[in-house]
Amino acid sequence: MTLGNDRSFMLLALENARAMKGQTDPNPLVGAVLVADGHVVGIGAHLRAGEPHAEVHAIRMAGDKASGGTIYVTLEPCSHHGRTGPCAEAIIAAGIRRVVVATLDPNPLVSGRGIAMLEAAGLEVEVGVCEQEARQMNEVFNKFITQQLPFITIKSATTLDGKLASATFDSKWITSGDARMDVHRLRNENVAILVGVNTIVHDDPELTTRLPHGRNPIRIVLDSTLRTPLDARIITDQKAKTWIFTGAEASPEKKRALAALGVSVFQTQGNPQVDLLEMLQILGQQNVTSVLVEGGGEVNAAFFEAKLVDKVVLYLAPKLIGGREAPTFLEGTGIDKMAQAVKLVDVSVESVGDDFRFVGYPQYV
Repeated sequence: MTLGNDRSFMLLALENARAMKGQTDPNPLVGAVLVADGHVVGIGAHLRAGEPHAEVHAIRMAGDKASGGTIYVTLEPCSHHGRTGPCAEAIIAAGIRRVVVATLDPNPLVSGRGIAMLEAAGLEVEVGVCEQEARQMNEVFNKFITQQLPFITIKSATTLDGKLASATFDSKWITSGDARMDVHRLRNENVAILVGVNTIVHDDPELTTRLPHGRNPIRIVLDSTLRTPLDARIITDQKAKTWIFTGAEASPEKKRALAALGVSVFQTQGNPQVDLLEMLQILGQQNVTSVLVEGGGEVNAAFFEAKLVDKVVLYLAPKLIGGREAPTFLEGTGIDKMAQAVKLVDVSVESVGDDFRFVGYPQYV
């Protein structure tokens, strides 16, 4: 099998894995392709936590044709018993001769064990085909499994001059319908969506996913003094869970009132303002692997100043608003010198309808 063929089959496995984005949390995205005599005989993807892994689906599809074949897997086959059996054992039992793996399991407690099990059984194993693509696909899982913290994506839609709205706070609509639909795809892919309390007070949003069969994320509100109105739609519509994070001095009476309406209120300690890192630690304990931050300039700045942002998705509309009082994407205290600026790396830009989607990863000084 040539390296070119290896890459082609692995890219097919990656494509099938990506199609499950938003379904597998807290598990990783995994795809598998089984090849015999140069032909695909089995294909599979992990569909959701607790169900068979990608390798098992591919082996079942291939049947007897799996024996002597090559399986391409986007993540190291597991070697331990969890909610499902070890995939490495299933590969060995199927009589597969060769295993091509994109990347090792990022969990240091298990990384390499699946490979060792396969090699001990006499199978030929190759690791590293499409490794970069596989690691980026599972950027959420990779962070969560190693740090127990959710992956933080800041999303915003601005004009070319960086405005979120006009000086009168009119923001409907900065971007096109295509861009707004793309945002709903992002919401579907994330476990939770986060905004500041000012967004709730001024806009009364639903913060749901408007996709057919889409997943509504957990709605998280940063509200240090519990100003969230009891009749806000995120409280009354019952379309998704609503969690409010508040500071150490929040009103016990308002906490009880919110709890009576089904809202989960989490109180960070020691500071009147919500401690963002403590909040993320709590979310990790709750198995929240990813958070889409759709805040205003102050919320965005707070995350950047704490160096907690993992990814930026910015929709740029070819419009100009101007105005000193118009809110901007990033406010806060800002920096003193350009050398302190947060640089974005691995940047990509694509057109979405009339707008542009800019994606990058912060590189902190």
